[in-house]
Amino acid sequence: MLNLLLSLLGTYTLICIGAWVLHRYFLYLPDRKRYTPREVGLPEVKEITFEGRGGVKLIAWYLPARGRKPTLLYFTGNSGSAANRARKIEAIAASGYGVFMLNYRRYGGSGGWPTEANNIADAVAAHEYLQEELGVAPRAIVAYGESLGTGVATRLALHRPVRALVLEAPFTSVVDVGRQVWWFLPLRLVMTDQYRTIDRIGSVKVPLLIVHGARDSLIPVHHARQVYAAASEPKTLAILRRGDHNDLFDHGAWQKVTAFLDVREPVRPAIVRPVYVEPVALAS
Repeated sequence: MLNLLLSLLGTYTLICIGAWVLHRYFLYLPDRKRYTPREVGLPEVKEITFEGRGGVKLIAWYLPARGRKPTLLYFTGNSGSAANRARKIEAIAASGYGVFMLNYRRYGGSGGWPTEANNIADAVAAHEYLQEELGVAPRAIVAYGESLGTGVATRLALHRPVRALVLEAPFTSVVDVGRQVWWFLPLRLVMTDQYRTIDRIGSVKVPLLIVHGARDSLIPVHHARQVYAAASEPKTLAILRRGDHNDLFDHGAWQKVTAFLDVREPVRPAIVRPVYVEPVALAS
């Protein structure tokens, strides 16, 4: 009996070690092929190449905003690449908004390997590039996260000034999502990349919008409700009754986003006009 217990314990330990070594292969599911925007029907979108932490080459897709509309600094989910979001980019562009969509490391032609620390550092680098090289002021940058990207966008909103934060299908943490399937593993101990949004969202001080599908089969809607409850004001929660995880734009998500952003026009600086003062003759 003791030998059996020791054997089971040894097997379980090996499984935990394997989970620790391999969990990133389950967390990050990149499409590594480098598409051009034109190949997916976006001829007006420009491919941007810039350096992330450690000099790693990163690729992003950029479309400038029209007029006074803000630019979405967009962080995708854990699978595919920017090319898989072509229809989303079309919807964003049709409304006049700009978008700077980052391909994480190993995604869409970007170099390096994705980790939580690398993704956060690269998000900061993307913000700096958007501001310093493309001339987009922080008051016109909206941090936008989709699924896995909600963890990245939340961290960016704590590190750099942005106009607002939009979270599409957020989670409390990757650990909590993983427990739905891997309930028998001590994921809090074996996962290095945890994206613990629930621990950080309360420190975000900019306006927040959370959009989630009531029928989300990957990240249940209670994650969004918990993140919303932990967040500071001002905050808005939009639950789409028919929405699942990957079809929120088909069920009105973008309309919720534009309604949220359109009431937050950037404040124009006051124009100070010179005042003419009649000269006064001085007594001799």
